[in-house]
Amino acid sequence: MASQDSICIGVIGAGKCSKKLKDEAYSVGAAIAREKAVLVCGGLKGVMDAAAKGAKEAGGVTVGILPGPDRTEANPYCDIVIPTGIGEARNVLVVLASDGIVSLHGKYGTISEMAFALKHGKPLVSLVKWDALPEVVTIADPAKAVQEAIQLAKNARNGA
Repeated sequence: MASQDSICIGVIGAGKCSKKLKDEAYSVGAAIAREKAVLVCGGLKGVMDAAAKGAKEAGGVTVGILPGPDRTEANPYCDIVIPTGIGEARNVLVVLASDGIVSLHGKYGTISEMAFALKHGKPLVSLVKWDALPEVVTIADPAKAVQEAIQLAKNARNGA
């Protein structure tokens, strides 16, 4: 069960993606659950759906922050669904609700979430290298990326 002391890890990435990317996202979600952290995502399909499924199947807790006002649009793996009705502006909420972020491959929405993470000082670990963002930690292994994001989030929480 999650508490206010739980570490929340946001998972960001493509809303439409390949099976390979979904498998990676699933592994990230499962790793988050194994580390007893809470998964936060945008609540829809693609990376969000696969990561939430991985977390749920590993016994974790998941939060989906939706762009629209209809909670029934959430993927079936979200335990807590927050409909916002604010469209893509919800990307900043995904970041602010998270102690750290794990980024998978994506496009402009993912880049916006990465920018919000950097702007708000949220630890950010990416499975893919983003040449335009050299300050982002890149770790290709899903489990190791999650462990690094959690450790960075704990350090940030403790002022280290």
